[in-house]
Amino acid sequence: MKQLHAIVKGKVQGVWFRAWAQDLARDLGLRGWVRNMPGGHVETVAQGDEEILKRFHESLLEGPPLARVSEIDMDWSTVEEQFTNFSVKY
Repeated sequence: MKQLHAIVKGKVQGVWFRAWAQDLARDLGLRGWVRNMPGGHVETVAQGDEEILKRFHESLLEGPPLARVSEIDMDWSTVEEQFTNFSVKY
């Protein structure tokens, strides 16, 4: 199992990005979380099969219809703390 940590930049707050990412991750069978960050970015950590995580990343590049993703900073790692579901952090 792999882990993807991503900071999504652009117009990604106030456009339902977190709910969209949560639905997408759950549909893909991923675990982890998503949250808004100060400065207008969205942060997510997702765990699962590497190929599925690549699909998740590709979808993050597009975002939901109202979002405008300009950049994603990401890194890959092995799982240290295993999550049980995918949630929105507030």
